[in-house]
Amino acid sequence: MLDVYFYEAFEEEEQALKNYLPPRISAGFTWKTIQEQNDMIAPAKIISIRTQCHLPVEWAGQVDAILSRSTGFDHLQRFRSNVNEPIALGYIPLYCSRAVAEQAMLLWMSLLRKLPRQIQQFRTFERDGVTGWECQNKKLLVVGVGNIGSEIVKIGQGLGMQVMGVDLIQKYSFVDYYSIPQARTEADIIVCAMNLTAQNRNYFNYDFFKSCKFGIIFVNIARGEMSPSVDLLKLINEGYISGLGMDVYNKESELAVALRSGKEIDDPEIQSTLELASKENVIFTPHNAFNSAEAVVRKAEQSIKQIQSFLESGQFLWSVPLEK
Repeated sequence: MLDVYFYEAFEEEEQALKNYLPPRISAGFTWKTIQEQNDMIAPAKIISIRTQCHLPVEWAGQVDAILSRSTGFDHLQRFRSNVNEPIALGYIPLYCSRAVAEQAMLLWMSLLRKLPRQIQQFRTFERDGVTGWECQNKKLLVVGVGNIGSEIVKIGQGLGMQVMGVDLIQKYSFVDYYSIPQARTEADIIVCAMNLTAQNRNYFNYDFFKSCKFGIIFVNIARGEMSPSVDLLKLINEGYISGLGMDVYNKESELAVALRSGKEIDDPEIQSTLELASKENVIFTPHNAFNSAEAVVRKAEQSIKQIQSFLESGQFLWSVPLEK
């Protein structure tokens, strides 16, 4: 049996992992998810995934450890709650904060300047309806000011925006912290950078945005489960949201498999996501915010360190905390 098997490893990441992998550690790789590969038996004692794999509960007695190559770990916590076997769970908390923050900025700036419509109208060279806005002095609300959110705050401040932060833990001296009821009525742009918990699923729903400034721009680079697509579609159609940028999606695992396979899925959330993707004031990217060349290298290096640590000591350097 292999020491470790990497699922969801795209081409550049696989090569970066191999660059750091010591010869003594045997490894396998695939770009597929577990459900796409349809593995009934675990191919290694250590399984490494990202966020779109469904972990079979039958693997509980077959694997010693699971490493998520992501900053989020709620999917591992759900797996732990469904099994009785002691399994070590690890994640990579530090590799992509700047990359994701820059993607968030890329999305809100493109939406402010109506970039999708500008690109579309190049073919006719018309300028009607493509007048956008500058970001200076716009009010940016960052909900969730952790490793990624703090980088978003720095970028917003550097662009001359008025930046407001919301977080239960107020640990950064350079952040002006606000309460949600106060900040969401003032914000021009909201960026979701929260960790997903049982308490904040569907947080950015229809009622939330009805209490915001009309025509707000919303960007989610955290987890799609916090912003249901059915609600977002209704808000876009009614004008409450004037621009929507997403890198993460509700029911993302099913959505990704459906898009790669070309199969239709009769699910209101997935259908709403696909309908949103066709609109000129919406920009969707394929859960790729983490994927800068620099972040891929950091992720590969930190993933191999995690695996080496577990093989040598039976513990990860960064372990998934127990749910509160």
